[in-house]
Amino acid sequence: MTYPMLAPLRVIESSAFIAAPLAGLTLAQFGADVIRVDLIGGGIDYGRLPLMPGGRSLYWTGLNKGKRSIAIDIRRPEGRELMQALVTAPGPDAGVLLTNIGTPWLAHDVLQARRDDVITCVIQGNGDGSTAVDYTVNCATGYPATTGGGDVTHPVNHVLPAWDIACAYQAAFAISAAVDRRRRFGTGAALQLALSDMAFTTLAHLGVLAEAELLGQERPSIGNHIYGAFGHDFGSSDGKRVMVAAISAGQWKALVKACDAASAVAQLEARSGVDFMQEAARYAARDTLLAIFEPWFAARSFATIAATLDANKVCWGQYRTVGDLLAHDARVNVANPVFERVQTVGVGEHLTAGSAVRLGDAGREPVRPAPLLGADTDAVLATVLGLDSGAIGRLHDSGVVAGPERDPTSIG
Repeated sequence: MTYPMLAPLRVIESSAFIAAPLAGLTLAQFGADVIRVDLIGGGIDYGRLPLMPGGRSLYWTGLNKGKRSIAIDIRRPEGRELMQALVTAPGPDAGVLLTNIGTPWLAHDVLQARRDDVITCVIQGNGDGSTAVDYTVNCATGYPATTGGGDVTHPVNHVLPAWDIACAYQAAFAISAAVDRRRRFGTGAALQLALSDMAFTTLAHLGVLAEAELLGQERPSIGNHIYGAFGHDFGSSDGKRVMVAAISAGQWKALVKACDAASAVAQLEARSGVDFMQEAARYAARDTLLAIFEPWFAARSFATIAATLDANKVCWGQYRTVGDLLAHDARVNVANPVFERVQTVGVGEHLTAGSAVRLGDAGREPVRPAPLLGADTDAVLATVLGLDSGAIGRLHDSGVVAGPERDPTSIG
C-alpha cells in the first residue's frame, strides 16, 4: 500500500449540501484525514433525498465517504469551543477548516487568534455573503436561455449542479495549495470562494462574457446541436438514440466516412462554397448537415450503428438511463479501477467510487464508507484534543457531544 498523497493532513469540515462536502470528499480521497462535524441528530442535509427505507440518505452517504464523523451541539458555547479547538489543534498537519456555514465564531480572525497559521476555506453563495445556491446562480449565467431550446421567458434548467461541483474542486485545490505554502513559508490563509464567482469566472474563461461585451451577441438556443461545431443526437430504427460529436477535423472525417456521406457533403460544399473541414463552417451549416446524416441513422439498428461508428473511430455515445448504465456500460463496474463495491451501514452493499484520478503506480486507498453520525466522536476528542475518558463522558452526559447511538438512522 502506498502512502496517501495528502496524509497526514487533517481538515475539519463543517458543511451542508454539495460544494463543501464534495471538496472534503476530494481531499479525503487523496489521503487527508477529513473530520466532518455535524449537529447531534444531523444537519439540514442529513435526510436529503434519495432515502433508503430505513431513512439513510444516499446523497449524504455518497458525499461523505472516507471521512470521520463527530457530532457536536454547536448551538451551545461548549460545543463551539470544542469546534474551535478542533480547528486550531496543534501540529504541522492540523489547523485547516473547510466550511460553507458562515458563522462569526468560525471567522478566520477568531481562529487566527488561537492559531496564527490557520487555513480557512469558506464557500459562500455570493461574494458579499448573501445567500445563493446553484439554481439561483445558474439562472444568471444565460445558460437556461440556451439549454434545450429555452429562452429568457421560458428558461430550461439543467439538473446537474455544475457550479457546486466546480466550486468543490476549486476549493480542494485551493486548500492543497495553501497547505503547500504553509509548509514552505509557515503562513496561514483565509480562502473565500463564492458560488457565483465560480460561475461567472468560468463564463469569462470560456469566452462567453467577452462574446457579449465585444461582439454584442448572446449564445443562441440551438437545442441539441453542439455550439461552434457539428454534433447532434440521432435515433436508430429500433428506437435508441446516440449522441455524435464531430468537433475536430479527424472526428468530422470519421463521421463522414462511417455514414458514407462523402458525396453528399462534397456536393453541399460545392453549392455553398465552404470547406466543412473548418469547424465554424460545420456549425453554420448544422441544420443542413443534420438532414444529410439523420436518414443514415434512422435506417439502421442500434447494433449496426454502434459497430459502424466504432469501426470508423467516430466520437459517439449512447443515451441511457442510470439503471441501463449500471447494467450495460463497461465503464461503470469494478473492472474500472475507480469503482468498487462497499458495505455502508443503513444502505447495504453497493457500487461506489473513489477518486476519478487514476494514480498509476501510486495506487489508491480502498473506499471507506460514510460513517454514522458521531461514529468517531470519542476517538477524535481523545486523539485530536487529548481528552481523557472522564472528560469525554461528561461531554456526553451534558449533551454537548454524541456518538452513533444518536444517529436517527442507526440500526439497533
